Amino acid sequence: MAANSTNAQVPRAYIDFHVLQTVPPANLNRDDQGNPKEAYFGGVRRSRVSSQAWKRATRTHFAERLPEQNLATRTRRIVGALADRVEKETSLDREQALRLAAAALAPLGLSAGKKKDESAYLLFYGRRQLDAVASLVSEQAEELAALDDTELAARTEELPVRERLSSGHPIDVALFGRMVADIPGLKVDAAAQVAHALSTHAVELEFDYFTAVDDEQPDDETGAGMIGTIGFNSATLYRYASVGLHQLLDNLGDTEAAVAAVGEFANSFARSMPTGYENAFAHRTLPSLVAVVVRHDQPVNLVSAFEQPVTNTSGIAASSARRLAREHSQAVANWGDAPAFAVVSHTFTDDPDTGKAVQDAFGAGVPFPELLGGLRTHLTDTLKGAAQ
Repeated sequence: MAANSTNAQVPRAYIDFHVLQTVPPANLNRDDQGNPKEAYFGGVRRSRVSSQAWKRATRTHFAERLPEQNLATRTRRIVGALADRVEKETSLDREQALRLAAAALAPLGLSAGKKKDESAYLLFYGRRQLDAVASLVSEQAEELAALDDTELAARTEELPVRERLSSGHPIDVALFGRMVADIPGLKVDAAAQVAHALSTHAVELEFDYFTAVDDEQPDDETGAGMIGTIGFNSATLYRYASVGLHQLLDNLGDTEAAVAAVGEFANSFARSMPTGYENAFAHRTLPSLVAVVVRHDQPVNLVSAFEQPVTNTSGIAASSARRLAREHSQAVANWGDAPAFAVVSHTFTDDPDTGKAVQDAFGAGVPFPELLGGLRTHLTDTLKGAAQ
């Protein structure tokens, strides 16, 4: 069977990502009061970054390396975006293009928005998918434009628009899914689960009182031109995500594409960072530990390692790494569910105790590019074995 065939039964495989990352004073993800999001866990207040914030950061990081046309966008302006393409590919004016775009999408049952080029809610779709829909319209645009509204509705009802939007998914739709409550046929089950990031220790909300000087202020005036406060905290975060390889393969329909998508997710999830107040805090860091575990039973979030908060006043990241390693080792020993594959990249090379604990749990540490390569090889071999 060909390597990219999906006819064989693919066993369940979950790729778990465990990340420890220390962030300096920052406000990565604000709440409705403008302060960093928090949660109580283990009886103490923790720093929290929502899963939505890190999923968007991951998607944004995709765009730094992958061609825009190979990715998705999330917008209300699907009618306007389709009209843009029709207008570009034909001699129709804007009003005619909008009319055809609205008619082509009407059979989907999208709820109309306040503006004629919008839907009532955000829709997540691939740019190439919408290009394919635009081609359906553009190929017969002059003929369609000449029809009255009733005739146009009947003709566009025959166009395979739903099929174009339900196949050929880009990796971000395949990973993060698409939920359209009133159109079940457009639903895409997400292959990735992303947890809210939590600090491994208790945190306190702090405030930065700032002033801004008016550079053109007359000499006889005193005081600041502006004053204000920004809430912030600093934390060592435990971040967790899991990708179901079987679901990803079902969404993409190609083994090579599925393996590549896992690699892109691993790279972007590890390297990305939410951008809240980034100019005020310059908070970008890289993780001190990234562990990847492939399991065939179920995803396993190891946040219970930090139910009892780390209380060190220094060395929090190292203590968190030891806690994480111990939790993983104990879970494997207790439940007897040995992972199919594990690999880790970390920065604790000068800390023998931490390094040994991590190695005992996840294997010898390797540079991050080698982690990605080892993961890719394991997944490729897994899918080849399933295809035989």
